[in-house]
Order: sequence, then structure tokens, then C-alpha cells
Amino acid sequence: MPPLTAVEAYLDRIGLAGGADAGLAEVHRAHATSITFENFDSFTGTPVSLRLPDLEDKIVARRRGGYCFEHNLLLAAALESLGGRQVEPMLARVRMNPDGARSPLNHLLLRVTDRDGSTWLADVGFGGGGLLDPLPFETGTETEQSGWRYRLVEDGPELVVQVFQDGAWSDMYGFVPEPAPPVDIEVNNWYTATHPESPFVTGIMAGLRSPERCLTLFVSEQAIVVERPVGGASTVTEVALEDVPALLAERFGLRGVVLGTDGRLALVEHGR
Repeated sequence: MPPLTAVEAYLDRIGLAGGADAGLAEVHRAHATSITFENFDSFTGTPVSLRLPDLEDKIVARRRGGYCFEHNLLLAAALESLGGRQVEPMLARVRMNPDGARSPLNHLLLRVTDRDGSTWLADVGFGGGGLLDPLPFETGTETEQSGWRYRLVEDGPELVVQVFQDGAWSDMYGFVPEPAPPVDIEVNNWYTATHPESPFVTGIMAGLRSPERCLTLFVSEQAIVVERPVGGASTVTEVALEDVPALLAERFGLRGVVLGTDGRLALVEHGR
């Protein structure tokens, strides 16, 4: 990845102003809990650029969110710009489909070799239910993160990230642990952002992580909020469409969303 043009601006965006010496775990948690997951660009037909200047402009300068490709490529550039780390992006298939259908390679994660030579799985782009901290890049090691439990297990040629919830381990996504070439990342990002059956095109998803809870909004034919407190079960609440803009502003930190006369939600950025 090329370096960030303004590392300090990124650190300020995630609440770590002046934190150029922050460790991997500190940067990861700050990013995961500061920047909203959202797909308004793909939903409204706006091209999703993965060029680093565009990511910095959108997420850092304009204080937007993004989805996994954007989040994790920005994190990768930040970690390399802060020095002493090697970062390798990898593509994964989400395994949380209710019908068990096989997903495309529409998720991006990072393998990070830290300054001390230790290797970690970093991922700040899994909606409102992802990791707070990096996982050790080794199978069978359970990690506790502010009461949340995660682990990495083997399943044939794939490694699978799992979360412990509702009394059992559940798959989040699986991946072959091989670095993804930039051309493969671009193709899968293009598919995710433009395919007419992609859920990132047909509906809206927003998520925000905190140490205390996972919070996710889904909008398709109706709007629902899924909320899981640490150690508790998920609650699902239906929300009126006209209430979604205020909800996004108040609970997700995403302002500028409006409900148009056509009944569709859009994000309006003033001054653009």
C-alpha cells in the first residue's frame, strides 16, 4: 500500500490524535469503534473507489464510513505508514447466510506482521458485529475482547473466524490464507458494489461497534435494527423508514441521510 498523505488526520479521525506510537491493538480498536460501516455509495450507484487518496478523502476528510474493502485498505495503509509492520490483504467468504448458500469473495481482511514479528488477523470492516482487537494468526487460540470471544479454526484449506454467541461457536467468514493481488481485490470490490443481486446494491447496511454492544441496521423492504449487548442475546427491532435518518445520526454517527420523495434513502453531503 502507498503511505497515507496525512497520518495525523487519520489518527485524529479515530480519536488517537498524537498517537503515532500507538500499538496495533490500540489503532485497531480505535478504528473499529470510531468509523461507521455503511454502503450508501454502492446502494445509490456511486462508484466505490479503492484508491488511497479517495479513501482518505471520503473516510478521513469527509468523515464518512465505508464497507470492508474501504475500511481495511485504509487501516492497512495507516499501519504501514506508522512504520515497522507488514500488511497483507486477503479475501474471504462470509458464512452467516441464513440459507447456508456459498458467498462470493466479498470480504477483505488483513494479515499483519507486527514490529516484534508476531502475526495477527486484523479486520475493522465486518459491519457492527466484527472484531474489536486483532486475533492471533494461529488456530485454536481463543481471544477474549471486552467480554466478546473469538477464535480462528481450520476447515479444510480455509481458516474460519468464529464468534461465541448464544452458547455456541458460530462461523463469521472463511478464507484461504494467501495474499490477494490488487487486481483480485479490485474485481471483487467491483462485483460487490455493482452486481444487481449484491446485498450492497439492493439494500442498506450500517454498523457501529463498541466494547459494550454490536449494533447493525438493515434496510431492504423494511428497516430493522439488530442489537447485541456483550454476553446477551440479540434483539431485533423494526424501525419506520422515516425514522431511519435520525437513527443513523444519533446512534451510528452518520449524518446527512434523507428520505426522498421516491421513498428511497440517500446520503447528502453538503458542500460537495
